[in-house]
Amino acid sequence: MERTSRIPGFYQLPVEERVAKVAAFAGLTEEEEALLRSLDGLERETADRMIENVIGALQVPMGVATNFLINGRDYLIPMAVEETSVVAAASNGAKQARVSGGFTARATDPLMIGQIQVMHPAPDAPDRIAAGKQDIIDLANAQDRVLVKLGGGARDVETRTLDKDMLAVHILVDVRDAMGANAVNTMAEACAPLVEELTGGESRLRIISNLADRRLAEATAVFHRETVGGEEVVDHMLDAYRFAALDPYRAATHNKGIMNGIDAVVLATGNDWRAVEAGAHAYAARDGYAPLTQWEKTPEGHLKGTIRLPLAVGIVGGTTKVHPAARVALKILGVQSAGELAEVMASVGLAQNFAAMHALATKGIQKGHMRLHAKNIALTAGAVGEEIDRVAEQMVKENTIRVDRAEEILAKLRRT
Repeated sequence: MERTSRIPGFYQLPVEERVAKVAAFAGLTEEEEALLRSLDGLERETADRMIENVIGALQVPMGVATNFLINGRDYLIPMAVEETSVVAAASNGAKQARVSGGFTARATDPLMIGQIQVMHPAPDAPDRIAAGKQDIIDLANAQDRVLVKLGGGARDVETRTLDKDMLAVHILVDVRDAMGANAVNTMAEACAPLVEELTGGESRLRIISNLADRRLAEATAVFHRETVGGEEVVDHMLDAYRFAALDPYRAATHNKGIMNGIDAVVLATGNDWRAVEAGAHAYAARDGYAPLTQWEKTPEGHLKGTIRLPLAVGIVGGTTKVHPAARVALKILGVQSAGELAEVMASVGLAQNFAAMHALATKGIQKGHMRLHAKNIALTAGAVGEEIDRVAEQMVKENTIRVDRAEEILAKLRRT
């Protein structure tokens, strides 16, 4: 049987059948299937060890984006998100990219930056750090022999003069398949006294930087002109991109849409979505706030999109191994490295951006979004079971999606 993420009508299946198809695709055990079906992926004891003062857990729906073909391989992509239409948009974008071969993605080496702030350094402190670079690297690597054995570890040391009395010393660390915060912070702490000695200054902050601009992921896809809706739609989408490229007010929402998809995968896999968000927006602002994607028309008139952003994510350590649902999500993905996970996330971000721009350039963002949102409104109004679909359908037909109208429709249904 062909292993494919192209599953027509997946969204129409009952939850039980969706889980069964995902389980077959990913080779899940009966226990892992049961975990998904239970909608209860976190035990009290595990939660109590993860953070302080635990009193409960907030459940976020986890869906699966279909249709993704990345570097010639099919992926089903778990996405944990509360916002309506995100999973559907990613799946639709991937379906349209698939026509032209899907996504081509790559990730750079997983280099993270550990910063040591030095106050009142000697005038020649940068030269002193350069001369003592190997000693700093050796000391840093002595803190994590396991990481070094796995092929990672400190690679380089750089300096940045921030003011006449402030120097930033950067330790560049290859963290392999981890996000890397703990390893990098430990190295920065350990190297601070040596940095003080070399610079003649006083070390203050020793901490990882979430602007992981040495750890980038990139994805590219071509969306066929006829699949998109013709030349006029391609041109309208390029105008939408140009709006974001020229206006930071538009770029902020443009990038938020991208992160809708990426954050959902980050959360599903137990990674640090706050670090990813910080890095993405800082990267977008490095030369004045700009879009994280670039769009252009190919000589054949098709639409080509590229995304590039820092993605500090891992498949070992932290919540990725502690949270049972995150472990299942990673198994569904089947990624073999942190770099591959970053490539998947970048592809999801590009698909999400395509879907949003396509909606904005054609029917508008609200039509599709509100069709899905109508069910949430029906639930809010108190609808249950089949009532939910009937109330939602009536609101969509009227183009009036409000709680008060949902309550009126529901009351009428129950009187008949």
